[in-house]
Amino acid sequence: MKTFVLWGVLLGLLISHQLSHAQVYPCSGPGPGEVVVGQTPGGQGVASMPLCQRTNQQQQQPTPQWQSRWGAIATDVSPGRGIIGASKDTLSASAAEQSAMSDCAAKGGANCTLQITFSNGCGTLIAGHKTFNVSSGATEAIAVQKGIGVCSKSDTGCSLYFKTCSPAVRVQ
Repeated sequence: MKTFVLWGVLLGLLISHQLSHAQVYPCSGPGPGEVVVGQTPGGQGVASMPLCQRTNQQQQQPTPQWQSRWGAIATDVSPGRGIIGASKDTLSASAAEQSAMSDCAAKGGANCTLQITFSNGCGTLIAGHKTFNVSSGATEAIAVQKGIGVCSKSDTGCSLYFKTCSPAVRVQ
C-alpha cells in the first residue's frame, strides 16, 4: 500500500512538473487550439489520460484590403442661382468630377464650376454671410472644422451648408 501511495505521489509530482514547465495538462482529448502531446501512464485500476498542450499558432486574419472612393462638389453661383452638384462613391477622381458637374447641370446650372474633389472622406461647403468655401477631411467633423476655420477668418455666420462623404470600402 505504501508503494502505491509513493508511486501516486511521484506521478503527481511528475505531472505537476510537466505542467509547470511545458504547460501540458490532462485533458479528455484535444479541443480548439490544443494538441495531444502524450499520455499519463495508467495502471492499477487507473486509466491512462491524454496530455494536451495549447498551440501557439493563432489563426492569421487576412490583411484588410480597402478600395478608394471619390467624391466631388460643383457649384453654379451665377447671379440668381445657387446650385450645388455633387457625387460620391465613385471609383476615380475623374468620374467623381464628371458626375458632380453633370449633377450641377441637371439641376439647372449653366456655369457650373468644380469646387473640390476628395477621396476616402468627406467634402463640405461652408457658407458665411458674404462668402462660401469648400473643404475636405477624413471625416465630416474634420472637413467642417477646417472649412469653418477658413470661413471665420474673413466672414461671420459660418456654418455647414452642404456635405457629401465617400469613405473607402473594404473589399476583403
